Amino acid sequence: MADGISSFWGPVTSTIECCEKNYAYSSYIAEFYNTISNIPTILLALVGLVNALRQRFEKRFGILHVSNMILAIGSMLYHATLQHVQQQSDETPMVWEMLLYMYILYSPDWHYRSTMPTFLFLYGAVFAVVHSVIRFGIGFKVHHVILCLLCIPRMYKYYIHTQDGPAKRLAKLYVATLSLGSLCWFCDRVFCKQISSWPINPQGHALWHLLMGFSCYFANTFLMFCRAQQRGWAPKVVYFMGGLPYVKIEKPKSQ
Repeated sequence: MADGISSFWGPVTSTIECCEKNYAYSSYIAEFYNTISNIPTILLALVGLVNALRQRFEKRFGILHVSNMILAIGSMLYHATLQHVQQQSDETPMVWEMLLYMYILYSPDWHYRSTMPTFLFLYGAVFAVVHSVIRFGIGFKVHHVILCLLCIPRMYKYYIHTQDGPAKRLAKLYVATLSLGSLCWFCDRVFCKQISSWPINPQGHALWHLLMGFSCYFANTFLMFCRAQQRGWAPKVVYFMGGLPYVKIEKPKSQ
């Protein structure tokens, strides 16, 4: 939300601003809450990465957790500066991450193993170059939504073929946090004028970041469970300190 204040980063050059007063707490952070709300995503992704490495899951899952961290860091840079270059560091990883999800979801049944990763890599590279030149507006959002929709059929297939109750609960938590986060994002975008007149701004976009951090973690953990089932690793969902779920596996001695 623009307020005309000059800052350490100079005038705003990004194409999108959220419903938060700029530079309210620091001349170095344009949107304070939208910046710090990415920290939980980084911490959750770090937990997932440590678990993936410690139990020697396939490299794709380590990369997936790292991509969550990169996306959150890019989002922090964007909301802290509101500069167009940093906006690219937020939006481009969003597309890369969805391409990675598509690979993880569809690759187990893809017979031509080198075709899919090659195509997705080239697609991501071309998008990054084009997006750095052309300022996509609504087109970027539509493109990202299409990529998300392409993942839904496969996620649903995994869900209906999973009999484990705690694993199915992970999928439900993923959908719930995604839906609630999307609602927060929508309200922040559409009702900004009304929200700005309230005594307290609920910071809908910051809540979107927080809920999406949990949504990604739940989705990643569910996919790790499904993949471990495919590999015959006897996965089960356990809870760290009785709260945060993660997947524990028992690989056959031959592996």
